[in-house]
Amino acid sequence: MEHIQAFSEYILNFDEHLASFIDQFGALTYGVLFLIIFVETGLVVMPFLPGDSLLFIVGAFAGAGIMNIFFLWIVLAGAAILGDTVNYWIGHKLGRKVFAKENSRIFKKDYLIKTEKFYEKYGGKAVILARFVPIVRTFAPFVAGIGSMSYPKFITYNIIGGVVWVSTFLFAGFFLGNIPFVKDNFHYMIFIIIGISLLPIVIEYIKHRKEKHQRGKVDFKEIKQVVK
Repeated sequence: MEHIQAFSEYILNFDEHLASFIDQFGALTYGVLFLIIFVETGLVVMPFLPGDSLLFIVGAFAGAGIMNIFFLWIVLAGAAILGDTVNYWIGHKLGRKVFAKENSRIFKKDYLIKTEKFYEKYGGKAVILARFVPIVRTFAPFVAGIGSMSYPKFITYNIIGGVVWVSTFLFAGFFLGNIPFVKDNFHYMIFIIIGISLLPIVIEYIKHRKEKHQRGKVDFKEIKQVVK
């Protein structure tokens, strides 16, 4: 419990840690950020690493002139795309073997089932939408590799999703992160970012429900015609 609390505090104060890291290591920071995003998206055992909040924070640093926004965009988008690619092939090679063990702390079957249902509902778009959902973001490419999605189809959604995800939070931080109100309430912004992360899923869910409702109406009309 103490470890979880310490990790939560570290993430919520990551802007302070990042500032001191940049002071100490300079350009090496770009490599570390690449590694964090790559591992968070590419290794299914690391779904708890910061993603959305990290992109927003480094975007804010770029907005303050401390880092280069365009170099960050290239490095982090590349990390996100490469990470999902590696994750896909790990899933393709290892398959369901890693989920065979009962009560696994990392490879929980609940995560697999949740992600599979996500794919059933949204199809190929799941690769894009999953970028905005913590945990699902890490397991989505892995499950895509297990399933029947071909790599050419996957890489298309992967590139679109990686670029959109990184651009959304990185440039949000760049343009909004240094507004006085945002800077003074940075901790609250982390939770707002998490809420924004879930918006695409909420929108897609509402859309899915409407389409299902419309199909139900059409079927009802067809039944009435047959009865007549």
